[in-house]
Amino acid sequence: MYGLAIVVGAIGGAGAVAFEYLAQLVSWAVMHQLVGYVPNGPRGEPALFPHRGHSIGWLPGLVIAPALGGLVSGWLCRKFAPEAAGHGTDAVIDAYHNRDGAVRARVPLVKALATALSLGTGGSGGREGPIAQIGAGFGSLLGGMLNLTPRQRRILLAVGMGAGVGAIFRAPLAGALFAAEILYREAEFEAEVLIPSVIASAIAYCVYCGWFDDFGNLFHSTEGFVFEDLRELVPYTALALLLTPAVFLYTEMFFRMEQLSKRVRLPRPIVAALGALLCGAVGVAACVWSGEERALSVLSYGYGVIQDALDQQITGWTGVRLLVLIAVLKMLTTSLTITSGGSGGVFGPSMVIGACLGGAVGVASQELGMTGINPGCFVIVGMAGFFSGAAHTPISTLIMVSEMTGSYELLLPSMWVCGITFLLCQRWTIYTKQVPNRAFSNAHRGEFLVPLLQKLSVADVFESGRSMTTVPSNAPLAEVVRLIARTHDDYFPVLDDDGRFVGIFSAHDVREFTFDDTVHHLAIAADLMTVDPIVLTMDMDLHAALAEFDRKNLDELPVVESADPRRLLGMLRRRAVLRAYNAELTKLKELQREH
Repeated sequence: MYGLAIVVGAIGGAGAVAFEYLAQLVSWAVMHQLVGYVPNGPRGEPALFPHRGHSIGWLPGLVIAPALGGLVSGWLCRKFAPEAAGHGTDAVIDAYHNRDGAVRARVPLVKALATALSLGTGGSGGREGPIAQIGAGFGSLLGGMLNLTPRQRRILLAVGMGAGVGAIFRAPLAGALFAAEILYREAEFEAEVLIPSVIASAIAYCVYCGWFDDFGNLFHSTEGFVFEDLRELVPYTALALLLTPAVFLYTEMFFRMEQLSKRVRLPRPIVAALGALLCGAVGVAACVWSGEERALSVLSYGYGVIQDALDQQITGWTGVRLLVLIAVLKMLTTSLTITSGGSGGVFGPSMVIGACLGGAVGVASQELGMTGINPGCFVIVGMAGFFSGAAHTPISTLIMVSEMTGSYELLLPSMWVCGITFLLCQRWTIYTKQVPNRAFSNAHRGEFLVPLLQKLSVADVFESGRSMTTVPSNAPLAEVVRLIARTHDDYFPVLDDDGRFVGIFSAHDVREFTFDDTVHHLAIAADLMTVDPIVLTMDMDLHAALAEFDRKNLDELPVVESADPRRLLGMLRRRAVLRAYNAELTKLKELQREH
C-alpha cells in the first residue's frame, strides 16, 4: 500500500499541474483576452500565461462569460458524468463510505474540464474539488486495475484526495490530515488512511512545486504576524462568535439554493447557465454599488482579496464594510454557481469568506483603538476558523492555513478560534456526505458488532425469573426419559446431592435411549452428562458469551457464579443475546436517522 501511495501521489501531483494549466488557460483566454478582467491573485500562484496588467474589464462581459461557462460546464456534466457536478469532495466522501471506493474513470477528466470552464469564466468556487476527484479517481482506478479489496481501494481513494489537495494548496501535511479527517463530522480520523496519505501528499507536493520550481507559500505575508499579547484573545473570541452565524448562513444559503434549483423545470445546463448568470450579475452589482473593484472577488477564486488583506491594503471603516460585503456575497455567488449545476469546490470560497470576516474584525479592532493589532493576523485566523466550523476539520484546516501562509506564529489564536467554531457549529456542515463517525459508515459495517456486544454483560440480559429443569445426578435413565417427555426444555443441568452443579445433558443426548428399555434401570443422569460443560458468568460480556455459544453451536448455556462455578444461577439462551444486539443496533439506526 505504501508503494501504491507513492504512485498515487505522483499522479495526483501531475494532475494538479495539468489542472493548473487548464484553469489558467481558460481564465486567460476568456477573462483576460475577451472580457479584459485581470484580477489580482496570491503572489505564490504561478503565472503561466502573459498578463496585460491589472484591469477591471468590460462589466457586461462579466455577466455573459459566467453564463456561457456555466452552460458548457453543465452540459459536460449532464452528458458524461452527472456526479462531476457540484463541489466534488462530497462525491469522494460518498464513494468512500458507500461505494467501496469506486469512482468511474471518466469522472476526474470531466470534473477538471467542467471546473476549469465554470471558474475560468467567472463562476465562484474553489479548485480543491476537482483536484480531490482527480487524485481520488486515479486511486480508485488503480485499485480496480489491481483487483484490490474494497478496503484497499478506499484507502487509495482517500490517499489520492489528500495528495491532490496537498499539492494544489502547497500544504502537504494538511493534505494528508485532510484526507483522514474530512470523512467524518465528529472529531475522528480514519487512521488507516493517514500514513499512506502522508507519503502520497509529500510526493504530490514535490511533483507540483518541482514542476514550477517554486516551493514557496501560496500566500505571501509580511512581518509582524505574531501573537504576543493575551488581550488579543478578546477580539479573536469575537471573531469566533462572528464566524459561527456566518457558517450557519453559508450552509443554509447553499442548501436552500440547491433545493430551489432542483425545483426549476428546465434542462440542467440551462439551470447552470442561469445560476452563473446571476453570479456574474451579483459581482458586477457589488462593484458598481461599492465603487470598489475588489468587490469583484466574489467571482471566480477571489484569492486576490486575501492577499490584499494580508498586505493591509484594505483599511478603515470603508474597508470593514467592503470585507463584510465580499464575505456575504461570496456565499451567495458560490451557492448560485455550484448548486445550479456548475462545478467547483467549496474550500476555496470558505477561505475567502473566513479571511474577509477575519480581516473585518482585525481592521475594526484597530479602528476602535486597540494598539498593536495586525489585521493580517485576523485574516489568517479567520480562514482557519471558518472552514473548521463549516467542514468540521479543525486539525487539517489549522495546519493547511499555516502552510498556505507560511506562518506558524499564529498557531495559538488559530487553535482557539478553530476549537470554538468546531464546537459551536456541530449542527451544520457544508459536506452532506460526511457521517458522524466510523459506526455510521458502511465502509466499517460489521466492525461494530463487537463493541455493541462488549458494552453489555450476561447480567444485562439474564432472565432471572425464567424457570429451568434440573436433574439429580443419581436419577435413573427411566426417570430422565419421562421428565423429558413432560417438559419442553432442551438442556438439563445436573446437580449432586448437595445441590451443586456438576454437569449438563441435552434432550438429544437421551433420544437414542428413549425406546431401549434394557438400559433404563442401568444408567443414571451422571452417565449422560458432560462433566466439564461450557458455562457463562454474570460479568462476562456478550461478545465473549456469543463466542462460547459458537464453540459447539449451542442454543443454551448454564450461568454460574464467577466466584463459585458449582453454584448454578440459571440458563441463558442464545436468542436473548441476539435480541439484545438487535436492540442496540436499532438504537444506532435511530441515531443515524436523527443525524
